[in-house]
Amino acid sequence: MYFRKPLVTAQTKPFPVPVAVLLTLCSLFWAGNAIAGQLAVGHVRPFQLVFLRWVIVAVALWAIYGREVQSYWPIIRPRLASLVVMAFVGFTAFNILFYVASESTTAVNVGIIQGAMPGLVLIGTVLAYRTRVGAVQVAGVALTMVGVVLIAARGNPAALLHEAVNPGDALMLFACTLYAAYTVALRNRPAMPGAVFFTLLALFATLTALPPAIGEALLVENYTAPTLRGWLVVLYIAIFPSCLSQLFFLRGVDAIGPGRAGVFINLVPVFASILAVLLLGQDFAWYHGAALVLVLAGVWLAQRPAS
Repeated sequence: MYFRKPLVTAQTKPFPVPVAVLLTLCSLFWAGNAIAGQLAVGHVRPFQLVFLRWVIVAVALWAIYGREVQSYWPIIRPRLASLVVMAFVGFTAFNILFYVASESTTAVNVGIIQGAMPGLVLIGTVLAYRTRVGAVQVAGVALTMVGVVLIAARGNPAALLHEAVNPGDALMLFACTLYAAYTVALRNRPAMPGAVFFTLLALFATLTALPPAIGEALLVENYTAPTLRGWLVVLYIAIFPSCLSQLFFLRGVDAIGPGRAGVFINLVPVFASILAVLLLGQDFAWYHGAALVLVLAGVWLAQRPAS
């Protein structure tokens, strides 16, 4: 995700088992974010959660990579505004919409809709960089979108003509579109190590998350601090989906390249669905299974080389 090319030439080597384990854990932690979003409802407010999450991440990473970030200041300064926008779109706005959406939809829906992200990224690269795509890739994107529509329509697409889409599902799809735009923008990121770049964006995410958090505190009636469960959710999100997942993914990119590492992200909707059923007792209807198959098949097709 963060590197333009792998730091080692590993495409022809078999998967090192430890790296495969790290990347699987990475996807599991990201899937756990969908569960955490459900557990946060009523215990920590969405804007509050996003701000606290990035404060913890930024402080922890700055302690490790702060000096390296400062050493890249000559590269950062000319692109400061665009980097702040990237952090806001990919980290702040995406997460705010993610947790707001979690208040009105299920973790199963959130996880499966996230599976559309690779297709949205492909669309973004075509629009931004005129990337050539083949018919198979177009079919893959179409399949993922059909899966998302099936989720939004609760298994009855014809009902969309008469009923409104669940606001949570719509917000989640918009959130994924924002993160796809951020991912596309990474193609032209400054030339610096991925961990250092992530530290910089985490700092900017903290700064851009502060005004919404202040506004929430001033405008929301009966505003309260997080409960004990709320703080536990914040700590989980900061430690696992935010820090460890990103570091594990960077390790995977270093070892086997971004293309092969990215395949593991397809496990996110699978893990999210399983966790939602096991931990939250949420229903897994036939259309969830059909949508999951469509999304995963679509992602697989969309990743085929253009002919």
